[in-house]
Amino acid sequence: MTFTWPLALAALAVLPIFVAVYIDRDRRRVASQAEFGNPDLLPNVVDREPGRLRYLPPIILLTALVFMIVGVARPHATVSVPREEATIVLAMDVSRSMKATDVEPTRLDAARIAAKTFLDEVPEKFRVGVVSFATRASVGVAPTEDRELVSTALDTLAPGEGTAIGDAIALSLRVGQPQATDAETQTEPEVTEDPAPRAIVLISDGARDGGEVDPAQAAQQAKERQVPIYSVLVGTPDGVVEEELTGGYRTLIRVPPNAETLEQVAATSGGEFFAALDAEGLATVYDDLGSRLGTREEDREITDVFAAIAAVLLVAGLAISALLFRRAL
Repeated sequence: MTFTWPLALAALAVLPIFVAVYIDRDRRRVASQAEFGNPDLLPNVVDREPGRLRYLPPIILLTALVFMIVGVARPHATVSVPREEATIVLAMDVSRSMKATDVEPTRLDAARIAAKTFLDEVPEKFRVGVVSFATRASVGVAPTEDRELVSTALDTLAPGEGTAIGDAIALSLRVGQPQATDAETQTEPEVTEDPAPRAIVLISDGARDGGEVDPAQAAQQAKERQVPIYSVLVGTPDGVVEEELTGGYRTLIRVPPNAETLEQVAATSGGEFFAALDAEGLATVYDDLGSRLGTREEDREITDVFAAIAAVLLVAGLAISALLFRRAL
């Protein structure tokens, strides 16, 4: 324990003087009673003597004074407080197949709506970022507590080509670091000790299609960094996408969802795979993060604790004196 004003503790040296004065006063009171009568006859006058109980109120008040003096010195202590911060990166698939309408209005719009619902439920202290991926992965917004920025990033998502799942995971790991990374060099930052827990929510409808990083390798990196990946499958076996060909012709391309890659990355990283895009499944993500938050050590001023104890002791001492002995101290 440390103190902002340690000199105030010098007042504690006065307490022995108070004790000595009280003891001398008590002895004089007993002696004066003997001068005016026979102490042996006192039981005939009163129901009972207070005995050693008469020392209880002064002891309580003296203890209260100790706490008041220590409180004036403004004590600080290192205490364990609940952690509230965590980082979640939403990795959103914007590949061509996400234009399918088997999930209304489209797979991408359904994923966007679910992500926003998820965003509304995430605790305010959690930082949320957005990474979109098609042929390549890109950062929509770095992890932030500003929900408006995240919502805007989700609104700007537009379909592309390819499904670079591994690239999306690798990029999500970088942007979700406790310290910022250099976007140009993509150098790894120095990770602070005991960083806040992180997680990746990967929303997609299929297997890898392009990209430089293998999803299995990216998931292994996530596991090593203790970043679970919660993968969510979007789409039904009836999904189709209409594409325009040269000459004005149109064709329908079947795009059934593929769960294999999403299951693999979730299992490897220590996360969980969800076959349905619903709020209940996504709630598991921040529930799990909350269970891993734990506590952190923080230096806090605890003057209010000492002041409260002193106030309680003062009231208790006065109450005991008034109720037991029918007098003030």
